[in-house]
Amino acid sequence: MPNIKSAKKRVLVNKTKAARNKSANSALKTAIKKANVAIETNAADKEAVVKAACKKIDQAAAKGLIHKNNAARKKSALAVRLNKTNA
Repeated sequence: MPNIKSAKKRVLVNKTKAARNKSANSALKTAIKKANVAIETNAADKEAVVKAACKKIDQAAAKGLIHKNNAARKKSALAVRLNKTNA
């Protein structure tokens, strides 16, 4: 544990931010998995689920959790899988 007051505060702030980032990353992964399952099972609301997953991906990129190119790649992969089932 640090001795300097500002370093102690950084430890606390970093712990809070890490928890927030972990929660957001978990929500992102869950949304992507739900979209993949909806596409595989050919669910009736698969377009809506994929749209929600894309929104989560955009939010993660905006917060800096993932790189914008990583976000684009994930969204593109979802769109390709969705379009294959629609074709």
